[in-house]
Amino acid sequence: MCCQQQKKHEIVFPFLYVPQALLSESNKVHSVPYGPEVSAIMSRRNKSRSGNRHPGDVGQDNLPQSDENREGNSRRGRKRGRDSGPSGGNSRLILFGRHPVMMAIANPQRTIHKIWATENVRDEINAALADAERTDVAVDSAGRTDLDEMLPPGTVHQGMAIHCAPLPQLSVEELIADHRDSEQCTVLILDQVTDPHNVGAILRSAAAFGASAVIVPDRHAPPETGVLAKSASGALETVPYIHAGNLNQTLEKLKAAHFWLAGMDGYAEQTLAEAKLRGRVGIVMGSEGEGLRRLTRESCDFLVKLPMSDRIESLNVSNAAAIALFAATAGRTA
Repeated sequence: MCCQQQKKHEIVFPFLYVPQALLSESNKVHSVPYGPEVSAIMSRRNKSRSGNRHPGDVGQDNLPQSDENREGNSRRGRKRGRDSGPSGGNSRLILFGRHPVMMAIANPQRTIHKIWATENVRDEINAALADAERTDVAVDSAGRTDLDEMLPPGTVHQGMAIHCAPLPQLSVEELIADHRDSEQCTVLILDQVTDPHNVGAILRSAAAFGASAVIVPDRHAPPETGVLAKSASGALETVPYIHAGNLNQTLEKLKAAHFWLAGMDGYAEQTLAEAKLRGRVGIVMGSEGEGLRRLTRESCDFLVKLPMSDRIESLNVSNAAAIALFAATAGRTA
């Protein structure tokens, strides 16, 4: 069941609860329809529902979109590729925390519908909006308790949250075209890494070491959510997060564009440093439990490993990705 009515004018949605205080007319927040509209909304959602909800996401019908928001509300750059992430119809989500919110405001590609802020961070939000020349984004006051109740349990929101649309999707073909004349380019390809905290941390490392993109399959990879964005600490706004339809076909496209593909495998004979990767490089990493799948491993040009002592069997995939990126980019000029 998509939603259920607990009390008069009080609606609970999976992963998102908006209290009555935020729904009051004085706050002008109409993010969740209530009252007589509930039956119609449930009917629409049951007809169009596809896929599972993820913590931090907001359903299509939960949050209305004004005409001006449909047209965009910032000096956004040129959109390319698909308009939304792999979940297709899920065009809205909630981001929270200082780094994700501030980086989203500064990103001209990010469409923002509404911002909630506690009183102590409101000036900071308004200053960021002014710097980004976003003059038509509403900032609504909210108490810390209101945000606690609205967001998933345990969320560290730091007094701010935004309702926004997912970023436009860059395609693998567009990535290749953008770097056609680049002598050096490093991308990370993740094979069935499903934890949004790990993928967010990998995006953060990718930003730190200058990777050009993080590529994941459409299936068995987390979509763009508030949890992923929080773990990425703003890097979701700066590193393309590309969902490719078929990972093996994507690997072949990268090889045709003269990328050397290095698959991370603990049983490989050479280390990543010994491989002395230069030029266009794709680092392919598998899940912590299964590692690279057979077809993915066979699509790589060679296998490499990280030098490790025998006191531990493996590293967390996000830690391994950070070390691999450092080894692959060491000595390069920024």
